[in-house]
Amino acid sequence: MAEELAPRPIIVKKIKKIVGGAHGGAWKIAYADFVTAMMAFFLLMWLLGSVDGGKLVGIAEYFKTPLQVAMGTPGTGDASNIIKGGGKDLTRETGQVQKSAVEQINKKITPETPARVERERKELGQLTQLKAKIEKAIEANPALQKFKKQLLLDITTDGLRIQIVDAQNRPMFASGKADLQPYTRTILHEIGQTLNDVPNKISLSGHTDATPFPSGDTGYSNWELSADRANASRRELIAGNMDAKKVLRVVGLSSAVLFDKKAPHSPINRRISITVMNKAAEKAVTKDGGGEELIFNSGA
Repeated sequence: MAEELAPRPIIVKKIKKIVGGAHGGAWKIAYADFVTAMMAFFLLMWLLGSVDGGKLVGIAEYFKTPLQVAMGTPGTGDASNIIKGGGKDLTRETGQVQKSAVEQINKKITPETPARVERERKELGQLTQLKAKIEKAIEANPALQKFKKQLLLDITTDGLRIQIVDAQNRPMFASGKADLQPYTRTILHEIGQTLNDVPNKISLSGHTDATPFPSGDTGYSNWELSADRANASRRELIAGNMDAKKVLRVVGLSSAVLFDKKAPHSPINRRISITVMNKAAEKAVTKDGGGEELIFNSGA
């Protein structure tokens, strides 16, 4: 009975409360770091998108060689760069990045680049079609078929080049003169009709072989002869219904630009070259003026 009345021991249970379960609040810190990094990233993208090419060059130079920029070694920094640099004086604000490099970068990032590429692609397509049309016209004309080996067509960096070359016993002009042979007139008439199919300007150049005139260069020489032949070809193209306004340049090159350099006296060096110029070539010719001209050129 006494055992039943004895006091029972008191048992106290303590429960630990863990906030957030197994992960706690660490995820909040990680998320905050992520948001901060993303804000910094988008801020960097915005800054890079708002600066011009010159500043981009300076920034790139800084991250490639930060010590050189800080010390002001030659070739670093830019006048418009947010990192003022260049030269021995660190307080200078005149940078030393070459202007051409900045211009090239600005040219690459200009919004007009896609349009220019598309324009050049379309222009190349037009010149290629013109080349095919002239070749087809030569094949379709029995009078021209026997001269097709003397008609050389190719696409160059300046545009479509059409060369009419002499062959042994089949010259395009009278010997030592600018008088066209009858078949040369026929060829130029046929070509002149097709050149109106494109809006491009044309350039004509006359070439001779290296055989000099008896009087040498003091009198009438290969320079005058090549220019006279180019100009005679111009008149014949217009006679073939080519628009006279298409002619942008007429050049006499003598024997300065030989077709066959290993055989300077070969008949193939005597030729007329007609270039249907692309826009880049036209711009190069007209940047200092322009218009139809007769040139005695001393080189290519």
